[in-house]
This record gives sequence, C-alpha cells and structure tokens, in this order.
Amino acid sequence: MTASDMTSFDEVYGLPDPRGYFAQLGPYDYRAPHHGQRVFRELIGELPPDARVMLDICCSYGINAALVNHDVTLDELYQRYTSTKAAELSTGELIEWDREFYAARRLPEAVGSIGIDVSRPAVAYALAVGLLDEGYCEDLETGEPDEELRRAAGGVGLITVTGGVAFLTERTFGRLLSAVGHPVPVAAFVLRTCDFGGVVARLEEHGLTVERSDGTYPQRRFTDEDEQRRAVETVIALGEDPTGKESEGWYHSRLYVGR
Repeated sequence: MTASDMTSFDEVYGLPDPRGYFAQLGPYDYRAPHHGQRVFRELIGELPPDARVMLDICCSYGINAALVNHDVTLDELYQRYTSTKAAELSTGELIEWDREFYAARRLPEAVGSIGIDVSRPAVAYALAVGLLDEGYCEDLETGEPDEELRRAAGGVGLITVTGGVAFLTERTFGRLLSAVGHPVPVAAFVLRTCDFGGVVARLEEHGLTVERSDGTYPQRRFTDEDEQRRAVETVIALGEDPTGKESEGWYHSRLYVGR
C-alpha cells in the first residue's frame, strides 16, 4: 500500500497556519504526535546534554516540537485550533497568540528543534511562532540536502518522524544520516501498511541497530470502507494480523528505533 492508496490530506499542509490541519484530521482521531511525545522525550533523555537536538522529518507546523518542548497535549492543541477564538483570528493574529502561548508553556528541559518538510507555509509558521529553531523546506526523496541543512544536521542528536513515513524511502534517511556524518538515534512510527525493510537496511548501513516494537499504536481512523479494505489487504500481504486493529477501523503503526 502506497501513499496514493490513502486518503489525501495534502491540502491542509499548504495552508498558512495549522487550523485546517486540526480541523480536518480531528474527526479521524489522528494520534501519531501524541504517541511521539512520550517516546521522543524518553529518547532525548538518554542523550548527552550537548546532543539534545531533535530533527523532525515531515515536521509540518511543528506539532512534534510543540509536544516535546511544551507543557501541552495533542488534545489541547485540537481544542485550541478548532476553537471559536482561533476561527476569529487572522494568520498574523494567530501567530502572535501562539507565540505567547508556547512561550508561557515552554519546559525548562526544552531541546533544540529542527524541522524538514516539503511545505514552505507549514515550516514558515513553525518558525514564526518559535516551535522550530531552524526549518528547511526540502525534499530529500528527490535531492541532496543543501549546505545549510548539512551544517544544521551535524549537531543533531535524534531524528524523528511520526506520520510521514508513507511518503518516504531509504533515500531520505540515507541522505540525512550522511549529512549528520555519524550514527545518531532514529525513531520512526511506521504504519503497518508500509514495508519499512529498505529503510531498516539503510539505517543499518549507517551503523544503527534497529528494534521494532511488539505492540502497535493507533494512528487514525479510516476515512471510509474502501480505505479500510485496502489497508486490511495490505497488512495481511505483509504478514500481519489485522484483527482488533485495522479490522476495527484504525490504521496502526509500529515504533522502529535505531540506536
């Protein structure tokens, strides 16, 4: 199953702010960043203090950085961005509102945050409100990282990705790890409809030992019966059992951690 077999939410990533993202994904209970919040914080805690810089692939509006570095939950963000007050604001006013909100909730143990995404508006928003220290609009599936990203990658201690793996191959991970220049931990939540074997092999080529979680994480509800049918068929073809997971109406992911 490829990304083209899934319902597309591409339009929400090209908007100037995250209100559309939360409004459209909310009805399907999109949960990936919620799971990442705990896992990424734990992995960052294992790093030496001078290596606590997180690089988030497919960062969109900086949601993972918001959850890792601030006293906030994903449910609170859904409520915030779909509220009556948020709907009344211009994008510029929303930026100011968010700057104050995240500044007040920033944790003392907040870490450096770098984001990569193909959506320029999403990256720009995350930078404007202070969720990202650095953001890069690049597609590492089609090209090598530019010099600025290479410079930034050298200081990274953890690479993360939640909802974007369906759009990525080993090319992105290989190019990014080459830019880092030494083995660093990688944490990826991968839909069970995705064959991650090529990426695992590339991570191992870069000196990482990859572990896969036994348990699964509900990612979002299916948008319709056709999407569910395709997912169930793909999960079975990949040797997984959809019972109680995809058969119950949810995409499920597994956590892969390369150390």
